Amino acid sequence: QVQLVQSGGGMVQVGETLKLSCAASGRAFETHAVAWFRQVPGKAREFVAAISRTGIVTKYADSVKGRFTISRDNGKSTVYLQMNSLEPEDTAVYYCAAAVRVTLIIAPAAYNYWGQGTQVTVSS
Repeated sequence: QVQLVQSGGGMVQVGETLKLSCAASGRAFETHAVAWFRQVPGKAREFVAAISRTGIVTKYADSVKGRFTISRDNGKSTVYLQMNSLEPEDTAVYYCAAAVRVTLIIAPAAYNYWGQGTQVTVSS
């Protein structure tokens, strides 16, 4: 069992930065791949980024590639999402999710454990 607690988020202006954190408690965090998703009202949850168990392999949605960076510190059982050059289209509730798996999957249904969600609002 893994519990995920998110922090960070908030309201920023276009072009500014934010960093989200996802801290895990429970057993064997290092065996879990972790992903970030986001969701706006009335739309399906959207894949943002994922990172492998060791942090060596990452995957990004085309819409955030080059602007967002996912990283992890297994010693601290924490995954981060650094968001640069934020745009109004990035406004959403962001969720981290974890699953015991080797490959990186972009489907939300592949993840067993979820954080509580955090609001990110980018104003123009």
